[in-house]
Amino acid sequence: MEHQFDAIVIGAGLAGLRAAIEIGEDSSVAVISKVFATRSHSGAAQGGIGAALANEEDDNWEWHMFDTVKGSDYLGDQDAIETMAKDAPRTIYELEHLGVPFNRTSEGKIAQRAFGGHTSNFGKAPVKRACFAADRTGRVILDTLWEQCLQRDIKFFDEFHVLSLIIEDGRCCGVIAYELATGKLHTFNSKAVLLATGGAGKIFKTTSNAFASTGDGMALAYRAGAPLEDMEFVQFHPTGIYKLGILISEAARGEGGILRNSDGERFMERYAPVIKDLAPRDMVSRCILEEVRAGKGIDGKDYVHLDMTHLGEEVINTKLAEITGFARTYAGVDATREPIPVQPTCHYMMGGVASDVDGRVVLDAEGTPFEGLYAAGECACVSVHGANRLGCNSLLDTLVFGRRSGIEIRRFVQTADTPKASPDYAKKEAARISDLMSRDGKEKTGSIMARMQEVMMDKASVFRLETGLTEALEQIRELQESYRNISLQDKGNCFNRDLLDALELGHMLDLAEVIAMGALYREESRGAHCREDFPDRNDEKFLAHTLVRHTDDVPQIFEKPVTITRFQPKERKY
Repeated sequence: MEHQFDAIVIGAGLAGLRAAIEIGEDSSVAVISKVFATRSHSGAAQGGIGAALANEEDDNWEWHMFDTVKGSDYLGDQDAIETMAKDAPRTIYELEHLGVPFNRTSEGKIAQRAFGGHTSNFGKAPVKRACFAADRTGRVILDTLWEQCLQRDIKFFDEFHVLSLIIEDGRCCGVIAYELATGKLHTFNSKAVLLATGGAGKIFKTTSNAFASTGDGMALAYRAGAPLEDMEFVQFHPTGIYKLGILISEAARGEGGILRNSDGERFMERYAPVIKDLAPRDMVSRCILEEVRAGKGIDGKDYVHLDMTHLGEEVINTKLAEITGFARTYAGVDATREPIPVQPTCHYMMGGVASDVDGRVVLDAEGTPFEGLYAAGECACVSVHGANRLGCNSLLDTLVFGRRSGIEIRRFVQTADTPKASPDYAKKEAARISDLMSRDGKEKTGSIMARMQEVMMDKASVFRLETGLTEALEQIRELQESYRNISLQDKGNCFNRDLLDALELGHMLDLAEVIAMGALYREESRGAHCREDFPDRNDEKFLAHTLVRHTDDVPQIFEKPVTITRFQPKERKY
């Protein structure tokens, strides 16, 4: 089956929906999602969205920019960060006008609360910068944008899995997608394609990410020839529920929650005397594990306590209701009366498809555009997060650069011709699906996935060493070979979960290899990348972005410089 649109958006989270709204003003656009649109992982974002509104305390965009640069451990591109910080207030007021029900102050202004790494006066003290809707901020923004798309008659193809990008003469001009309900292949012809598929947290055993977060967009672009940037920087959020990884939002600490070790000590006072529990996530995650290593985990185990009992029932039940529910359901804890057991959990990919501030995917260190291909949100690397993302900058990233991508795509499709994809693309994907369904190998998808997740968690998570990373890379490549010998039990065409798992696993194995390669290559510690054998940051050798290009042999690593405009690299002190 064939379809024709001016633009295709892959992914129905905040970046994809915001771009679709922009494109849909005067161009035809389709949104393709492997889940129903409002089940996109953006809806899981709890705590807030950052903007220097100064509704509760003095604040300005320059302080926001500085915090983001510093939080990135000076690896973020400062021109892109400035663009985001400047546009943040406009973004919030736009959401307000669209109908997002933000919490309010007693004066009726949009309420704000503190988040990790956000400060006033260039690091002097914590500042309230996160705009929020209780602890369901992502949920209400997602629903609002989805409603706006429906009002504009934007076409949704829910529960379609994109198999490949269509590339003709170096230009992206559509996609081949698999309809989960019927097993039919669909060819989507278009002038432009936007990747907005989110992150890849399911590469790791313990994660706050949804089951759908398997890095599909990153892998599609990578296989099509686009480089992946800074993939070694994987953020572990410090407060996932013990053993499960389900997120306890930073909003809990923004409202005054405290991390305590087995002695009941507020240990973050020792590590970050100024902002304590609101230090950046990479730092807090390492501090928790240092306490565990020192024998100060609760009951000698590998977790600590998040204590909110002193906040009172009114604050907890009104501003942190979802968090309280998660603690009760998954940890058996009443957060108003007892602390929550927490440990670091894989949360966010700072790296992604190399792209510019207008969403254009770039092919090289010089910024040559991949014509017709765009990326925004977590699957893209602009780079505004560098080596470590600050809390409440992710929603902002999706909306600022989702909008900018939409504006650029809308401009592009007005003058671009309408290419026609060769039928060979659909035939090739049909043959690939047929091959997967007919294999009779001895390997099972679930077994390979479990081994991959164990390897990445053990050897490439918060703390890393050359020996462990070398072993991880070898084992991932062995798993890639094992993947060629899988077999599927389900041979049906209706919602074949077995087939979808196999397709997603192929993507994750590609990305796991890139993560391990980048982590092994970067012989320094910076942000979320902590090499215990190279404990210091090395600006002389590694103040640069790592890019990996797919090749038939071993993937190729190259670099491009970090854009520094206003803030020279300094030691990160909090």
